[in-house]
Amino acid sequence: MPTPLRCDPKLFEKDLSEQVYIVTGANSGCGLETSRQLCKQGATVVLACRNAERGEEAVKDIGSGAVFVTTLDLSSLESVRAFVKAFQEKYTRLDGLVNNAGVMACPYAKTKDGFEWQFGCNHLAHFLLMHLLTPLLLETAEKTSKPSRFVALSSVAAGLSTLRDVPANVDFDDLMWETREYDEGLAYGQSKLSNYLHATEAGKKYPADKLISTSVHPGWVLSPLDVHVFKKMFGEGFFANLAGNLARKFFLLKGDMITPVDGAQSTLHCLLEDADKMESGKFYSQFGIYKDPESKPGGWPMELKNPNVTEDMPGKLWEASEKLVGA
Repeated sequence: MPTPLRCDPKLFEKDLSEQVYIVTGANSGCGLETSRQLCKQGATVVLACRNAERGEEAVKDIGSGAVFVTTLDLSSLESVRAFVKAFQEKYTRLDGLVNNAGVMACPYAKTKDGFEWQFGCNHLAHFLLMHLLTPLLLETAEKTSKPSRFVALSSVAAGLSTLRDVPANVDFDDLMWETREYDEGLAYGQSKLSNYLHATEAGKKYPADKLISTSVHPGWVLSPLDVHVFKKMFGEGFFANLAGNLARKFFLLKGDMITPVDGAQSTLHCLLEDADKMESGKFYSQFGIYKDPESKPGGWPMELKNPNVTEDMPGKLWEASEKLVGA
C-alpha cells in the first residue's frame, strides 16, 4: 500500500492563538486527533459530541484549548439548532468548521426528523450546521482578512471503492430509501457523496478569499466507525468482537488501515495550508481502497472519479437539502 500522506511539519508551527474551531465527533478517531493538534497550536476547539460524558473526557484528554459547550446530536435538527445557539452565545468568531462525525453501514433506521439515518446524520444535520454557521465564518474572514475554512469528511465510498461494484449515487427520487430495498453500503455511499457535493457547491457559492471549502477522504482509519461492517462479517458477541479486533490489527499491520493521527492529516492540511495554495471546492484524499489504480495513492487535491456525478448535481442537492432541513 502507498505511504500515508502527511502534512508539512511547518504547518504545525503556525500560531493559532485566538482562533476558534468546531469539530464534530471530536471525542474519538480523526476528530480527536484533529482537535488535539489544533489545540497544541494555541487554538480554541469546541468539541461537538453527541455524548456529554465522552465530550468532557476528550476535553481532559486534550487539555488546554479544548472546550465542551453542549451536546450535538446529529440525529436531531433541533439539537443542531440548539448547539449553534449555545456556541454563538459564547463565541463571536469561527475560523474553521470540521464536519467530521459520521455513521457507517448502519441497519435501516430513521432520525428524529424522519430522515434515513445515514443521510440524515452524515449529510443533512451537517448541512444545517454549516448553513447556520456560515454567516459567522464569513464575518470572521472579514475581520481577520483571511479566509475561514470548512471541511466536510467524505470517503472513498463517495466514488468507486474496492468494496462495491457500482459507484456511489444520490437518488433524488428516493433520498430516504422509502421505495427501494435498503442497502446499508449504498446508503453510506449516498451520504458520503453528499458530503463531497456539499463542499463542492459551497466552493461555488462563497468566494475563496472569504471561505475555503473542501471535502476529504481521511483513509481507512482505525476507529469505532466500522463497527457495523465487522458485525455483519462476524456477528455479535464476545468471540465476534474478538474476531473484529483481530481483523483491524491485521489490516493495520498490512497497511490498508491507518492510525487516527494519519487519518487526521488531510483535514489538518485543509485547515492549515496557506490559502493561496488551496483550491476551494476540491477533494483532498488520503490513499484509499479506490478501484481506479491512479486514485489509490490519494492526492491533495485529487479528482474524485465517479461517472454518476453530473455538473448540476451539487446545486440540485443543495436545493433539496435546504428544503428538507427548513433552511
